[in-house]
Amino acid sequence: MSVSSQLRCIDALGPKGAYRTHNRQTITDVTGHPMAELSLVPKLFVTRAMTALHKAQTLPLNDRLTALTRAGKLFATGEVDGMSSATYQHMVCRISGTPLSNVRSAVEAVAHYAASVYWSSQQARPIGAVNDWRDPQAHEGTAVWIRRGNVFAVHAPGNEPGVHSLWLEPLALGYRVAVRPSRREPLTPYRLVSALRSCGFGDDQVVLLPTDYDAANEILRQADLSMVYGGQEVIDKYAANPTILPNGPGRSKILVTADSDWHSSLDMIVDSISNMGGTACINTTAVFVEGDPTPVAEAIAERLAAIPSLPPENDQAVLTAYPLETAKKIERYLLDKAAGTRAYLGGNGIVDDLGDGSAVLRPAVHQLDNPLAEQANIELAFPCVWIAPWTREAGIAPFKDTLVLTAVTHDEKLLDELLADPTIRNLYIGNHPTYWIAPGIPHDGYLGEFLMRAKAVIRD
Repeated sequence: MSVSSQLRCIDALGPKGAYRTHNRQTITDVTGHPMAELSLVPKLFVTRAMTALHKAQTLPLNDRLTALTRAGKLFATGEVDGMSSATYQHMVCRISGTPLSNVRSAVEAVAHYAASVYWSSQQARPIGAVNDWRDPQAHEGTAVWIRRGNVFAVHAPGNEPGVHSLWLEPLALGYRVAVRPSRREPLTPYRLVSALRSCGFGDDQVVLLPTDYDAANEILRQADLSMVYGGQEVIDKYAANPTILPNGPGRSKILVTADSDWHSSLDMIVDSISNMGGTACINTTAVFVEGDPTPVAEAIAERLAAIPSLPPENDQAVLTAYPLETAKKIERYLLDKAAGTRAYLGGNGIVDDLGDGSAVLRPAVHQLDNPLAEQANIELAFPCVWIAPWTREAGIAPFKDTLVLTAVTHDEKLLDELLADPTIRNLYIGNHPTYWIAPGIPHDGYLGEFLMRAKAVIRD
């Protein structure tokens, strides 16, 4: 039996069912061992699939919500396409390097969100709008909340399974959805789309379109609205396109002012840096301290140094694993950017070779001299934190372009300034980790603000 015949097949899921192409990419685990083959579809297949989505009829609301709840449970606990949940989670852990405990938590979160996603989406609806023109308020005149289109596309990331909960919202609101999976970890969207189809969504309602880069652009071109993920270059590329919502680095931060005791917030600070292996946009990138940051840096480094280096399938693993050469590339980048800073952890390197072709990246803690130093906005996908002094003279400038800022302070005037700044997208006041998130609470604004609009309606 050939190696290829032993690999798990991750087919495209088009409007006429599963499709296995001749053009397939081997998906390996973090050691380089082949795990699966991903079918890559050509541009013509994309065009036909997107046309089918545009022609399809949206499922009635109650049918959508029932199917979403059932699919979330099946995805998290059931057998999908012959694969148990335990096998799926282990494969994702080995392919992505995400610690198994993080995979489990993310899978549970997707199931929970699938059951509550419509309620969550409604938190974005304007208070003066209703969902249906048949609502009695329409006799007196009202606003009706409607979709801005019918077909939604997402270029999905592959860093951890939980990110796939976000595109369930347009599905709940009646969009037909096309998912282009990351070739880093395509198994999660394959399993989720398969579960949705098994539970009531038609093949022309939600599709999985693995592609090369050329065909990927065609998905965006043919969708009404889209969401893409990537680095700053992705943000810059799509910033001026009103139909595409780019998601990039979070550069989340923590500020501790002199009127607060950092010792009582140390657990929260360390957890904000290391939770989820430090890979998320809501992990803390920089900590600012009013006064001497040295004791804070020393305490953070002591805590982070105690994290063990373990393979991702170990239940005690915290750190994300990478192919060894990928890890070394990230290490070289860090050492270059950190030149001239004071290193508490990671000054001589961060790669911890696991001896099987993979490595984990050990935490890095560097102290900066200036709150406006460029390093404070360098976000890397492992527990890497920059510690900087902050002064009142610096003001709120160091916190601009931040997804989440946790401000440990009692200064209400400062909090007013931070809240008013539109580039600080979320403000957590007090002892709340930057990774906190909950259904119904905006992440980077409400997604519904992008998906929907209000239309005036009055009827007899």
